[in-house]
Amino acid sequence: MTLPLDSSFVTIPLFGDHHPTHDLAATLKSPQQLESFYSSSSSRTDVRSSSSVHANNNDNDNDTPALLPEQEREMKEKPTTEESSRRSSSNDDVQLDGGFVAWSQVSVSFLLVFNGFGYFSSFGLFQSHWTEALHARQSDIAWVGSVSLFLLFFLGSLSGPLMDRGQFRSLLLIGCLFQVLAVFSTSAAGSYWQLFLAQGVAQGIGNGMLFTPCVTLVAIYFTELRVFALSIAACGAPIGGIIFPVIYRQLSDQIGPPWTIRVMGFIVLFNSALILSLGRPRSFKKDRRPLLELSAFREPVYALFAVGVFFTLWGLYIAYFYTSTYGRTVIGISQSDSLTLLMILNVAGVPGRLVPAYVANRFFGPFDTMLPFVLGCSLMLFVWTRITSSSGAYYAFVVLYGLCSNAVQTLFPSTLSGLVTDPGKMGQRVGMVFSVGSVACLTGPPLAGVLIGVGNGNHLYMQLHGGVSILIGFSFLTVSRLCQVRKSRGGGTTCNVALNPL
Repeated sequence: MTLPLDSSFVTIPLFGDHHPTHDLAATLKSPQQLESFYSSSSSRTDVRSSSSVHANNNDNDNDTPALLPEQEREMKEKPTTEESSRRSSSNDDVQLDGGFVAWSQVSVSFLLVFNGFGYFSSFGLFQSHWTEALHARQSDIAWVGSVSLFLLFFLGSLSGPLMDRGQFRSLLLIGCLFQVLAVFSTSAAGSYWQLFLAQGVAQGIGNGMLFTPCVTLVAIYFTELRVFALSIAACGAPIGGIIFPVIYRQLSDQIGPPWTIRVMGFIVLFNSALILSLGRPRSFKKDRRPLLELSAFREPVYALFAVGVFFTLWGLYIAYFYTSTYGRTVIGISQSDSLTLLMILNVAGVPGRLVPAYVANRFFGPFDTMLPFVLGCSLMLFVWTRITSSSGAYYAFVVLYGLCSNAVQTLFPSTLSGLVTDPGKMGQRVGMVFSVGSVACLTGPPLAGVLIGVGNGNHLYMQLHGGVSILIGFSFLTVSRLCQVRKSRGGGTTCNVALNPL
C-alpha cells in the first residue's frame, strides 16, 4: 500500500450497503493516522485504497460529495469548559493545573485573602473594642463591618470585568494601596465617623478591588484541581483570622490598641509587596464587553444560585460579628477567652476549607459537597438558641459552626466558577453574583444588631433570623442544583422555572 506522505490531509470517503441513509467521512491529518486507520479498520472492504482515490478522483466526483467547511467544523467535537481553558492557554504558553506560575498564583490569592478576609474575620475583636472605646451601640459598630463586607462583594461587578479586560495590575495596585491606607487610618481613628471611613469604606474598597480577581486568578489557572487550589487560597481567611487576634491579644496591653493595629498594617504592607511582585494573570482576548451581562440571570441555574447565595450570606456572617460579645454578655466568659473563641472559629476554618474541598475534588463535586454544609450552618444557628450558660457547649458550637461556615465560604466560589463556561467571562460572571451577595452582607449583621435591641439584649431573634435565612438559601441552591442536573441530562434549560426577560 502506498501512502501519500506529501499530503497535509487526506479525505477518505466511506461507502457500503450498511450505510443507506448517509455517507460518512473521516478526516485524517497525518500519514501515521492514515496508516493506523487502514490497519485497524474492520471494514477494509468498504474503503478504497488511497491510490484509487487519487487515480479515480475525477471519476468519482459525483459519487463522493466533498466536505464543506461548515461540515468539517460540525464534525469536530465542541470543546468543554476545561478544553476551552486549555486551548486558550496555548496563546499565552501557560501550564495549567501545575507548575511554578500556576501555584505561585495560588500563593498570591492566599495573601490577598489573608489581607482582606483574614483581617475582616477578626472583626469580632474590633466589635468588642470599638463598642467600649467609642461608647457605641453594637448595631452601629456592626454597620462598619457590614459596609466593608458589602463593598468587598459589591465591587466585584467592577473589578471582575476589569480583570477580564486586562487591568489586573491596576486592580492590584489600587486595592493594596487602599488596604494599607485603611489599616493605618484605623489605628488613628478617634471617632465613629473616622472609624467608618477607615475600616468600613477604605477597607471595603481595597478588598473589593482584590477579592473577585483573586478568585478568578486561581480559577483560570486550574481546571481539574480548581476546587482544591481555591480551597488552599481560601485558607488565607482563617489563618489571618488566627494571626491577627493573636497579635491583638499579645500586644494590645503592652503597646496599646493603636500601635497594635499599626503592626497589623506592616504585615499587610509586606504581603502587598509579595502580591505585586508575583501576580501574573493569564491573557485572554480582551473584548469590550459591558460590566454587567444581565441576560445571564435568564439562566435558571445561575439565577437561582445567585438568590441562594443572597439568603445564605444574609445569615452566615452573624456569628463572626457576635461570637465574642455573646460569650462575654451571655455565657459569662472573660475578655481573653472571648478572643480565644474567635480564634477557635477561625482555626476550625482550616480543616473546614481543605477537607470539603478534597472531598469535592475527589468524589462529589463542589455543588453537591456544599449543600450539606449550608444546611449544617442553618441547623447550628438554631442550636445556638439553646446554648445560654454552658461554656463547653458554646465552644463546641463555635467549632462546628466554624467547620460548616468555612466550607460554605470555600465551596460557593468554586461552585460559581464551575457555572461559567467561558474563561474570558470568569471575572464578570463571578463578580455579578458577588454583587448580589453584597446586599446581604450589608444588611445582615446590622439587622441582627437591631434584633438584639428589639429583644432587649436577648439574642433569640437574631439567631432565628440567621437560621431561617440560611435555610431559605439552602432551598434555592438545591433547586439550582436540580436544574443543573436536569440540563446536563438533556432535559432543557427551563427547569419549569418562569424567569421574566431582563
